[in-house]
Amino acid sequence: MSETALHLSPEVREALAARRPVVALESTIIAHGLPRPRNLAVARELEALVRSGGAVPATVAVLDGRPCVGLAKDQLERVAEDDSVRKLGHRDLAPALAAGASGATTVSATAFLAARAGIRVFATGGLGGVHRGWTETQDESADLRLLARTRITVVCAGVKSILDVPATLQRLETLGVGILGYGTDRFPGFYLASSGEPVDWTVGTPEEVAAVMAAQDALGGPETALLVANPVPEELQLDPALHDRVLAEALDDCRDRGITGQAVTPFLLDQLMRRTGGASLEANLAAVRGNVLLAARIAAARPGTDR
Repeated sequence: MSETALHLSPEVREALAARRPVVALESTIIAHGLPRPRNLAVARELEALVRSGGAVPATVAVLDGRPCVGLAKDQLERVAEDDSVRKLGHRDLAPALAAGASGATTVSATAFLAARAGIRVFATGGLGGVHRGWTETQDESADLRLLARTRITVVCAGVKSILDVPATLQRLETLGVGILGYGTDRFPGFYLASSGEPVDWTVGTPEEVAAVMAAQDALGGPETALLVANPVPEELQLDPALHDRVLAEALDDCRDRGITGQAVTPFLLDQLMRRTGGASLEANLAAVRGNVLLAARIAAARPGTDR
């Protein structure tokens, strides 16, 4: 992507030039994941958490056809408040640029643009993955293939628990995407501290993650991502029994109403939030906060960064 196409904020540009730690943040959670005005407050909070961890925040979005890595105060407010801001995955970037459109970036679009800018660490909530009923629908998130060809470290709380977690892990293995459990030998369950599925490698410090990143670079080979699976603290997770009951009911409703394709995920997430009285949203935010702070510490721990 040309220098004119990708716009880095002055702070992000200076930090990268000086080899100071930078953490990319997605903007979909701001534009489409939270109610107003809380969305803007959370966006500011997450950027502050990155700073408290010793790194520079780089919230990513597309504004008037220009990919922006690092947002000014007024740009962040626009993403949070403008109803015309679309939701953009990686495949939507070229049409959005050509049309001069504005949009909030999903995991795939954020990872792509951040990597193009030279950012190695990205914090988000939960990844997309293989959907339930994949054998009939062939429905799989674009996140997976993008991460299979993008050298970036993504700190996340696993994949969304409404998905087929075992199938997603198998798919990540096939695609060669590495997974580290942060302080856990179980893959996190997004709203839950554990999905019950094992992970092969466990690390316990940001320095250990940075060492794995350095080993990736030393080995060369395919430009795959590294996932750092960081569980939400057990005391802040959604009650597992409530989660399982509500999800089962929502899946039944989904089938009864004939909801399919891209409409499934937003329907299930909305039902979880409504039927848990907002508890699922609070668990989600707790996970995101933890991921953002850990990502900042990982970025700051990388050799060669000027802290």
